[in-house]
Amino acid sequence: MIKDSALAEITLRRYEKPYELTERELIKKICLSFGLLQEGDSRDVVVDVLFILIEASKLKKELSEEEIKNKVIDLRKSFKLEQKGIANSNIRRQLKRLRDILLVEKVSTDYRIIDFLPLSEIFENKIEKFFIPQILERIKEYIKELEK
Repeated sequence: MIKDSALAEITLRRYEKPYELTERELIKKICLSFGLLQEGDSRDVVVDVLFILIEASKLKKELSEEEIKNKVIDLRKSFKLEQKGIANSNIRRQLKRLRDILLVEKVSTDYRIIDFLPLSEIFENKIEKFFIPQILERIKEYIKELEK
């Protein structure tokens, strides 16, 4: 029996050019561009989780789930944002989503941006050259099968 469960999934969106955005706004656009966030979402903790991991990556530091949660709380306070979505279960969910799109990896019990690489390099090597071509190739296989 064939299952209708996706083996891989990615959403990509194109927005206007990034002019005069703060670092958090840039990360939010990246999350929107990857489909990690929907336009108008008030629950944007994924932005803060990614923000924290990018900052830690600059220092080559891995963070535990608890450290990420505490830093997210502090970050949201500093931006005067509501403390929505900061439950441990939601932090874990956001980390899994970031892992699923190959931006974040788990090392033992800690998390980090993959190999502490710049996001541009991760995007190019893991997503643009590896992940997307596999998805496109499978779509082509379905189309060819349909056209037989």
